Amino acid sequence: MGRLHITSAAHHFDRVGHTRPYAARGARRISHETVSASGRLNMVEYVIEAVGHVRGGRSDPTDDEWGRSRCAIELDRDRFGPEALTGLDAFSHAEVVFLFDRVSPEKIELGARHPRGREDWPLIGIFAQRGKNRPNRLGVTVCKVLAVEGTRLHVEGLDAIDGTPVIDIKPVMREFLPRGEVRQPDWVAELMTAYW
Repeated sequence: MGRLHITSAAHHFDRVGHTRPYAARGARRISHETVSASGRLNMVEYVIEAVGHVRGGRSDPTDDEWGRSRCAIELDRDRFGPEALTGLDAFSHAEVVFLFDRVSPEKIELGARHPRGREDWPLIGIFAQRGKNRPNRLGVTVCKVLAVEGTRLHVEGLDAIDGTPVIDIKPVMREFLPRGEVRQPDWVAELMTAYW
């Protein structure tokens, strides 16, 4: 199974703007800036490899009707054995972190936009919505656990298409759910009417 490398390795900026880049061949980049005690701006690197990929389910990334979508997450068997999923079938739901790998760089939103391009909905910052055109293209969804079969996790309601790289899988625990009332603007309820 292929591996996805997300990295922003060793970009060191000096005071005159020179850089020393390093990146794995074919890598995707995630970066974080820090300032050292000497005032140098450094890029801190993170390497994230996909733990697996979505197999089956939908191949079309349309916005609605995800609730009954069933698929499997197949772990990278070069890195993981069945024991990595041991005990997950005791949970009703799993939280899946995945990469919107088919969003092209020119479609990434760094500011605000109308959700789904709807002018009748307000202009909303990218971090105040869940659209796929995010700066790091990460998706997070809570889905129903159907079965664990070897290195495959079968789920329902995962809004990721066939072939999508999966970054992480976590069980949903009651104690990590929101504490207190969840509030949201009215436009969200309209947007989500047919999503699931």
